[in-house]
Amino acid sequence: MACITIPLSSSSSSSFILSHTTLVRFRTPRNLSISSTRKRLSLSVSVSASSSALQALIFDCDGVILESEHLHRQAYNEAFAHFNVRCSSSASQPLNWDLHFYDQLQNQIGGGKPKMRWYFKEHGWPSSTIFEKPPEDDEGRTKIIDTIQDWKTERYKEIIKSGTVEPRPGVIRLMDEAKASGKKLAVCSAATKSSVILCLENLIGIERFQGLDCFLAGDDVKEKKPDPLIYITAAKRLGVSEKDCLVVEDSVIGLQAATKAGMSCVITYTSSTAEQDFKDAIAIYPDLSSIRLKDLELLLQNAAIAN
Repeated sequence: MACITIPLSSSSSSSFILSHTTLVRFRTPRNLSISSTRKRLSLSVSVSASSSALQALIFDCDGVILESEHLHRQAYNEAFAHFNVRCSSSASQPLNWDLHFYDQLQNQIGGGKPKMRWYFKEHGWPSSTIFEKPPEDDEGRTKIIDTIQDWKTERYKEIIKSGTVEPRPGVIRLMDEAKASGKKLAVCSAATKSSVILCLENLIGIERFQGLDCFLAGDDVKEKKPDPLIYITAAKRLGVSEKDCLVVEDSVIGLQAATKAGMSCVITYTSSTAEQDFKDAIAIYPDLSSIRLKDLELLLQNAAIAN
């Protein structure tokens, strides 16, 4: 990816570095010549590149490695039907999360169990074949959430195993480029560990999965995204500074987790996240089909300059 320096004029106080994905602005004193500005800019790029270089590439799973949210919604709705989950005694049908509602829900709350706990608090704890009457104590409420989640996870695994799901464009190539160039490679997902392992083994292959330098799922940390704990933990396990990590996410929840951890983040959005506010991302893509590792390296360097 070409990087172009554009001085505005000899009287201007600004210069720009421009790439096809980012625009980074530099303020320069008015009494400096353009040649002096260029020398400073070149020095700034050189120093930044050496002090903040891409050492670790970290992928989210759901929405990044695969477009999975519609599969999760399908599995939840089948679980609600299986256990005849009804949040109102007058409900004529089991609970069913429609597409529009689930898009909003999954973009606000990370992790399946927190989603259900929030929903039942807002709409009433349900009756079901697990409990004939809505549970009133925390033990019963935890049991109904755990039971539904376990069944849903197994159903989701069956869907993944069906062979009808493929990784999103560009993901496999970027992973291979990162490993070939000696970068650390990680996957950090808020989803249940067993379901993430199944996804990775089926979509990126067992060899790539086993070759990951770090793998963390929702079971491995106490706090879910947008809390930054999962990314902070990943940086420690990788032995890499947060500023030298680049995260690939698909949602504002993941973006917030990455930036709160002190990491730069690029977004590869899906149909359900396309309208979210990604102002804190250093780049936004519909997918990774045309993105190479060298593009991401330059993005991280430019982000360091901007900061």
